Amino acid sequence: MHALIVIDVQNDFCPGGALAVPEGDRIVPGINALMGDFDAVILTQDWHPAGHSSFASHHGAAPMTLTDMPYGPQVLWPDHCVQGTQGAGFHKDLMTDRADLIIRKGYNPAIDSYSAFFENDKTTPTGLEGYLRTRGIDTLTVVGLATDFCVNYSAVDAARLGFTVTVRQDLCRAIDFDGSLAAALECMAKAGVTLA
Repeated sequence: MHALIVIDVQNDFCPGGALAVPEGDRIVPGINALMGDFDAVILTQDWHPAGHSSFASHHGAAPMTLTDMPYGPQVLWPDHCVQGTQGAGFHKDLMTDRADLIIRKGYNPAIDSYSAFFENDKTTPTGLEGYLRTRGIDTLTVVGLATDFCVNYSAVDAARLGFTVTVRQDLCRAIDFDGSLAAALECMAKAGVTLA
């Protein structure tokens, strides 16, 4: 069984959003067109409470600076994908009705969550692995935003968990912050992810 995992195609990550990924909206038609080819479609949704600890505003710091958290280095982001806001909503053209499951992440105020599988402490699970295994899904195609953060972390975790993983680069877009895209592509390849 093969699932399509659609990562964080939300308004705040699209042009005009609080943490816009260049051309983030351009991937939506291609993702929609793919949905019918899979046994399951799963959407992830970044879902932060106001004042989340990964927000630069929480620390009185400049956005896109680094700080050390108990679980390791953390990029301090502009406030984004705050629960219940328009920015946290899915892009209006994304065919959300096709989703079997929507998994929310980043809702713990003390820890960020890039991966669809684990929070950034790399041990607290989201529950997605259990869902996939109980449905007999062993193969994943990952698309969405952003290639170098949430797509990368999700794909690498999936590969480490033993899933067969492909990332469709044409249906992802990157922030590319300080060389993060090249590092992410290298990390995914090393983990055994197929970069298509």
